Amino acid sequence: MKIYFLGTGTSQGIPVIGSHHSVCLSSDKKDNRLRVSVWIETEDASIVIDCGPDFRQQMLNSKCPKIDGLLFTHEHADHTAGLDDIRPFFFKQGAIAIYAHERVLKNLERRFDYIFQTENKYPGAPSVSENEVVNDQSFTVNNEVVIPVNAYHGSLQVFGYRIQDFVYLTDVKTMEASEIEKIKGCEVLVVNCLREEPHNTHFNLEEVLHFISLVRPKTTYLTHISHLFGFHEEIQKKLPENVFVAYDNLEINI
Repeated sequence: MKIYFLGTGTSQGIPVIGSHHSVCLSSDKKDNRLRVSVWIETEDASIVIDCGPDFRQQMLNSKCPKIDGLLFTHEHADHTAGLDDIRPFFFKQGAIAIYAHERVLKNLERRFDYIFQTENKYPGAPSVSENEVVNDQSFTVNNEVVIPVNAYHGSLQVFGYRIQDFVYLTDVKTMEASEIEKIKGCEVLVVNCLREEPHNTHFNLEEVLHFISLVRPKTTYLTHISHLFGFHEEIQKKLPENVFVAYDNLEINI
């Protein structure tokens, strides 16, 4: 299994538009972060989780050849705004299978109505096949089993996903003990960590380290990083063994 980090930034990305913050001005490529997304390639499937406003550039950077399944964590723009850019994949593959909570599917239908239309469809618009994700019900993408993991982004329900021994969680603030059981002892955990200071809807550093101690993965990568967290290399120095700061275009194999 190959994991490719398409983006590791917050909703504004790094650098933030108009910002003169030192991290936004950094010359270290690891401090430049597109909106959060990941591509998972297994023997059976090519899966992308979330497609934010940087999706086109991320597909060009990664040279992703196809999408068997596009999974959504939730409906916020930094996770969904790039949906129209599935067009090149649609032209090659036909309708792209998308997977999301019923609430998220309805949100996408409103915002991208021309994609979901079946009659008098605009020429050139992509098409999708909708698949509702329900907690405690695994599903398959090209024979690859995906287990949804329920969490909360403040008061908003979000889904993380487990694929084999890989777990991807973003925009998480709280998770029930029963959901943590689904991911305990995984080989690789990817989880959001916004900054050191507390935040209403995201893990901060103290919270995520406690969460990691409950899950006990072999290796953890932090994503959804704010410029307020600091420089990539400085963050890494604060982390315990086997916990790493992810960065855009990082590729790992499990």
